[in-house]
Amino acid sequence: MDLRVTKREFLKLAGIGGVVCASALRGRMLGTAAAATTDDFTFVQLSDTHWGFNGPLANPDAQGTLKKAVAAVNSLAETPDFVVFTGDLTHTTDDPKVRRDRMSEFRDIVGALKVKTIRFMPGEHDAALDEGEAYQEFFGKPYYTFDHKGLHFIVLDNVSDPRAIVGETQLTWLAADLKQLGTEQPIVVLTHRPLFDLYPQWDWATKNAEAVMALLMPHEYVTVFYGHIHQEHHRMTGHIAHHAAKSLIFPLPPPGSQPKRAPIPWDATQPYRGLGFRGIAARPAQEKFDLTEYPVVKG
Repeated sequence: MDLRVTKREFLKLAGIGGVVCASALRGRMLGTAAAATTDDFTFVQLSDTHWGFNGPLANPDAQGTLKKAVAAVNSLAETPDFVVFTGDLTHTTDDPKVRRDRMSEFRDIVGALKVKTIRFMPGEHDAALDEGEAYQEFFGKPYYTFDHKGLHFIVLDNVSDPRAIVGETQLTWLAADLKQLGTEQPIVVLTHRPLFDLYPQWDWATKNAEAVMALLMPHEYVTVFYGHIHQEHHRMTGHIAHHAAKSLIFPLPPPGSQPKRAPIPWDATQPYRGLGFRGIAARPAQEKFDLTEYPVVKG
């Protein structure tokens, strides 16, 4: 797959355990000041675990895949500084008790990760039916910021509002946060839905993404990591790179490739095909991120 998408290069390299992509090369991600003062570090992105899903045609190991992913992360040669789940931790349900049971079970399973810090954000399956009420009981605020070794991370919630938007309160909060930052401050945005119109017909969009991007555009070094579409995908909006992660429950087809959005059926000859997680290494001295795509189970 060719990952060259505009002027910025995405280099596909052979890597142990997966495919490695060098993203945001030469001053387009980590500013000169940050590159001079920040140590390398790694973190892991997992997405769309959909704990509670039951669909044998899509994944007959729905009760086991998340545990296998936890074991795969724990077996990495380098322990990540933190792990982030980019939404749809659980599968949707109309029953508030079942929703909370699933969140409790999910939290217990991922508690086996051998990292000091695990960060979460909701997906629409977790939050859209009750505007994030149950999610916040278990995982806290649906949007927040944190800083790590010179990078500013912004977790955005574009799912708790059933209209699939980032609400005005959150936009005001985002504007105030960005106002405190210099335009050369490296920023990583973590969210669930894409912040561009990938394929609105399949709900692969944030309806007011333009408002979010307008706030981010003045900042020179921004990268977005998201989930929701259950496949690896790379896109540029001007100088801002967007990277979607694979799912840990079932893959979905490329946008618009078939009439309806539906899980790709399980292939018994290639089990766990299309499922995976991502390792992200910040290399400030080289002014880049290395993105490594790992399978849940090595073939």
